[in-house]
Amino acid sequence: MKLETELRNISGIAPKFLRHLDRMGIKTVRNLVFHFPFRYEDFSQIYKIEELEPGQQATVQGVVQEVSARRSWQRRMAIVEALIQDESASIRAVWFNQPFVKNAVRPGRLMNFAGKVSVSEGEIYLSNPTYEPINLRRKVGAPTQWASEETAHTGRLVPIYPETRGLTSKGLRYLIQPILKNMEPLEEWMPEEILEKEDFPEINKAIRTIHFPEYIEDTATAKKRFAFEDLFLLQLLNFQQKLALAREKAPSIATDIETLKKIIATLPFKLTVSQKKSLWEILQDIQKPSPMNRLLQGDVGSGKTVIAALAAISAAMNGFQTAFMAPTEVLAHQHFETLKKITSRIPEEISGIHIKIGFLASGGARFFMGAGLESEVKKKSFLESAARGEVQITIGTHALIQQSVNFAKLGLVIVDEQHRFGVKQRAELVRRQTQTDAERTRNNPRLSLPAGRQARNDSRKSASTIPHFLSMSATPIPRTLMLTIFGDLDISTIDELPSGRKKIITTIVPPEKRPDAYAFIRKEIREGRQAFVICPRIEPQTDADLTQNHAENFPRKSAYDPRKSALLEVKSVKEEFDKLSERVFPDLKVAMLHGQMPARGGSAFGGKPGKESVMKAFQNKEIDILVSTSVIEVGVDVPNATVMMIEGSERFGLAQLYQFRGRVGRGEHQSHCFLFTDSESKQTQERMKAVLEAKNGFELAEKDLEIRGPGQFLGTEQTGLPDLAMRGLQNVELIKTSRAAAEKIAARDRSLAAYPLLKKKLREFKLAIHPE
Repeated sequence: MKLETELRNISGIAPKFLRHLDRMGIKTVRNLVFHFPFRYEDFSQIYKIEELEPGQQATVQGVVQEVSARRSWQRRMAIVEALIQDESASIRAVWFNQPFVKNAVRPGRLMNFAGKVSVSEGEIYLSNPTYEPINLRRKVGAPTQWASEETAHTGRLVPIYPETRGLTSKGLRYLIQPILKNMEPLEEWMPEEILEKEDFPEINKAIRTIHFPEYIEDTATAKKRFAFEDLFLLQLLNFQQKLALAREKAPSIATDIETLKKIIATLPFKLTVSQKKSLWEILQDIQKPSPMNRLLQGDVGSGKTVIAALAAISAAMNGFQTAFMAPTEVLAHQHFETLKKITSRIPEEISGIHIKIGFLASGGARFFMGAGLESEVKKKSFLESAARGEVQITIGTHALIQQSVNFAKLGLVIVDEQHRFGVKQRAELVRRQTQTDAERTRNNPRLSLPAGRQARNDSRKSASTIPHFLSMSATPIPRTLMLTIFGDLDISTIDELPSGRKKIITTIVPPEKRPDAYAFIRKEIREGRQAFVICPRIEPQTDADLTQNHAENFPRKSAYDPRKSALLEVKSVKEEFDKLSERVFPDLKVAMLHGQMPARGGSAFGGKPGKESVMKAFQNKEIDILVSTSVIEVGVDVPNATVMMIEGSERFGLAQLYQFRGRVGRGEHQSHCFLFTDSESKQTQERMKAVLEAKNGFELAEKDLEIRGPGQFLGTEQTGLPDLAMRGLQNVELIKTSRAAAEKIAARDRSLAAYPLLKKKLREFKLAIHPE
């Protein structure tokens, strides 16, 4: 039986059972054997019946004497009873609401029974025990002696798996045990040197041990091996990508430090120390002839955009174009406005060039030429200008990676909130530039640079160059994730806010205090301020909600439907909008914003409003209260907004809550954040307390990872990593060990020529985590 054999092709598995397995993403033998138990029940010792004590979890072995079935008098519940006897005594076993047991437990059979010893009216009995027939066979070489066959559910350490409705651990054990015996051995791909150094079991032994261990101590070593191997592969992939990128060619973008200092002096604020440090790291990178691959992370409002803008301006002064991509049109438009403000303050005699900024989104295109000159243009005209190199900085959304968009000399790609783009999308801009370079080499045109500047000659040596890549994120990354998930990126961190910012006052609001919060919002609006109201997605109950121990175990692949998800968000925000606009604040101007609205549309209060018109109206103080989904999580800048009210705050991650809170507190007035929650769970209270106490987003991200675990922190859809590796992301020592092993092998043999099985496994792993 091969690992890739589909379970539906194995005889004996009922269609209903296959449907339950399919719901958990288990379709093949590989899926099944890598569906690991999360805990074990110890039924390894077989007790004599006379030794049993109330409250004990135990296994007994005896012969079934009699079986009876009846229904309870009041609830009409099916009750099955069996009398079991061994050489010491007898005991009753009772099953509630399991009428099928009567046909499985038959008089005269030798069976194991494992379960809890309960007591009623002074008599002990086994409550709902697991049962298993004992099949005896003659011992090899000793025909007069008998031995029982291996058990799966009793008389051993019993594995307990993540379950779903209709799929129990017992059912999984019935299926896994024979498959483990009949499947072909797995190839041992892990290098022998690592197995020996870490004292890991061989892969087939590790698989058997993790499912059906003899000793509990063995499970820890087997689990450690599988957690290690995924972290090792992830980091090996990162090192390979880094080494491969270092061999590529990129335009060398020199920095005129004195000119840059003059440009920085035109800003209406002073850069913080960490802003200057991050800018220097970026400028050092883009000067190199190999591509930069850097993440700029910083707290909400820490000034990441201005650093990215200065890098783009430096590229423009060297004759190179920048593509600046954002995940939403609202955010892209805001970056456009920010770049307009920054560049319009720079005299041409300082920069030496006339900087032309373009905006391209699904809704249209426009140019900003400085000195207040801005015009809408047809998309065709925009594309021709970009292809001729006449647009120094182009800002947009996914529209930038359309086939029709080309750049003459793309030197820098900036992507905001890069984790919101797929690998394929991020690579598309790079591929486009490589194509353009190749075409330019074939045609050999002499592109003229803007007046007063000449690009460095060495930037033209390569027929094909890759632009430098800078991603920005306001979602702080915990240290362990920096080393693993984001290990292929160099990281710059802005860890301080501009001076003069007032601390946002955060309050957890219980249901009975809701009227007080509404009254406070009314007071703020009366004083000329504005408020945000954020709504969570309303989630229907799914099978995942019914999964036992779901908080500890995350399915390998979730059944996420983005269309359904978006509709649920819209439903939630519409209901809140109706409530606030009609019943709570009928006299105030309330508007709503969600991801399903068109980018452009009618006004905020007429026809079919578009996202852009709603945001512009809110920024122009034409809206008092904006009811929104998490679409405003990143980038929205409204200094006059002083209240952030978050409904169902327990439904958001801590980093998200921090992002929301950062949408206020950007002006001169004191700002407030209200966290509404109906949940009284200990975890919710702990998380809300963390928001109140955190000094910055980085501290909060570490706490969020600790409380929720990597699976929920990252979302399994984002990583594709299995459960053990996800939990391994919290194990600093395991990360360091796997990183050292990966670095050693990558440095010694980048192509893995000496490790063919590892090379094959790494290729499979890459496809699994980046299916795009």
